[in-house]
Amino acid sequence: MLNLNIPVGISDFWEIRKNNYYYVDKTALISELLKTAGTKVTLVTRPRRFGKTLGMSMLADFFDIRMDSREIFDGLEIAKDTYLCEKWRNKYPTIFLSFKDVDGLTFSSAYDMLSVTITELYKEHLYLLESERISVYDKEIISRIAKEEASKTDIRKSLELLIRVMQQHYGKEVIVLLDEYDVPLAKASSNGYYEEMLEIIRSMMGMALKDNRSLKFAVITGCLKIAKESIFTGMNNLVSDTITDSRLNEYFGFTQEDVDRMLHEAEAGEYAADIKAWYDGYHFGDFDVYCPWDVMNYLRDLQYNPEAKPRGYWQNTSDNAIIRSFIDYAGSNITRKLETLLAGGFIIQSIDENLTYDYLHSSEENLWSVLYLTGYLTKMRESELSQKLPDETFALTIPNAEIREIFEKTVVRWFSDSAKNWNRKALFEAVWKGDSEKLTREMNLLLRKTISYHDYREDFYHAFLAGIFAGAGYTVESNREHGEGRSDVVVYDSVNGKAAVFEAKYAKTLEKMEAGCEEALKQIDSRRYAEELEDEYDSVLCYGIAFFKKRCLVRRKE
Repeated sequence: MLNLNIPVGISDFWEIRKNNYYYVDKTALISELLKTAGTKVTLVTRPRRFGKTLGMSMLADFFDIRMDSREIFDGLEIAKDTYLCEKWRNKYPTIFLSFKDVDGLTFSSAYDMLSVTITELYKEHLYLLESERISVYDKEIISRIAKEEASKTDIRKSLELLIRVMQQHYGKEVIVLLDEYDVPLAKASSNGYYEEMLEIIRSMMGMALKDNRSLKFAVITGCLKIAKESIFTGMNNLVSDTITDSRLNEYFGFTQEDVDRMLHEAEAGEYAADIKAWYDGYHFGDFDVYCPWDVMNYLRDLQYNPEAKPRGYWQNTSDNAIIRSFIDYAGSNITRKLETLLAGGFIIQSIDENLTYDYLHSSEENLWSVLYLTGYLTKMRESELSQKLPDETFALTIPNAEIREIFEKTVVRWFSDSAKNWNRKALFEAVWKGDSEKLTREMNLLLRKTISYHDYREDFYHAFLAGIFAGAGYTVESNREHGEGRSDVVVYDSVNGKAAVFEAKYAKTLEKMEAGCEEALKQIDSRRYAEELEDEYDSVLCYGIAFFKKRCLVRRKE
């Protein structure tokens, strides 16, 4: 496999090109945007890690009048359009601002981060203090902001002021590129100060982008399209480009053509099937799209270790709290739908792309919409369906193996946490008394409370068993933790000198559960799982358990 000099975690276009890192050419985004140059504000929403920030950095390097970027665009698609380059490249004052760091547990701390972000932006433009075209009054405000002495009013007006004074200084309208615009509101919603942050962001955006004659155009990126009534109040000059309704989808994420080219150049075609199974599956507009973060990380790992297996790179960039909030919200209807998804099926849902963070959890429909818009679900194509969908609905499914793993891990963790709060006294009594019939009843009660995924067989039920005893004062050991040669789960009651050995089997039908129990008990005998415990514990009970979907049967070794 050839070394492609793959950059990971670098979203600075100039750095990638100057250091000759591998770059998947997305510069045609420039000409596509300029086809509708009369559109004042374009809002682009995509899931995280789909190349939004790198795309915005590329746009900034192309348009910014303070730069000479001919060299870093040489050889790329946009450079072939000499007329467009002559007219637009490095010809306009450009503001590139990201809200990615505007976070905090309280409004005060988040506001401080917002102020710092604006201050750092202003420090890039201190040359304006020397401009003869800018009034002394505006210079006073610029100076306050740069010195971190700005009032809240200054911060609210900061973006509008900077656009206006840059237009005065250069004599040209200003291009604004605002990345991760919704991060402050997402964090505010999570930490309980949404209304306070909304007031600041709404006024800042409104003054800067609505009816501003100094604005050439603006491109804004984020994960969600926040409803106009919430943030883009009265802004009739905004056009949205989302994963459902888009002309820009091939510029965010990797297309099949992009991945095929990368694998060819890396001489790594044998990995194509794994990459497709793990990182493809997103349907954005008319394009099938891979997650670029995953593909680049996996190819980098393969360069160091050709035996490397695909793994969840995207999931490690977030705590995936949205799925957990879904499960916590779950009623029986949501539970059934999650089970359908985990079994490889699809659910039919309407999608609302105009959401507000403070009402995300106000309805089940909103929750499915968020999972779709943030990349945890994708829509199936009509050609993949055998039925006609109702108007304004989508068939949603889990896109790939990586996202399926996120769902599965979240479900297992949820059960482990939830089981600690369930009344398991009767179940524990049945275990230590050797009452397999009562144990069967109690475990079936718990199984009906869980979200199952039927294709996971012993692995799911092994986690179920371990979760039952976790946090209940017992020591639990698992063969997944200690390797082969041990039973699925061993539970120790050291105080009372007791141990219980469990071996689980998955039955393919309800009728085969009894045989599954017998097979489990024979395995306990043949591999002598209990023998090493008998010298140390007064009582060692052995159980064979067979599972079938949300049913179980328990038998004890006599």
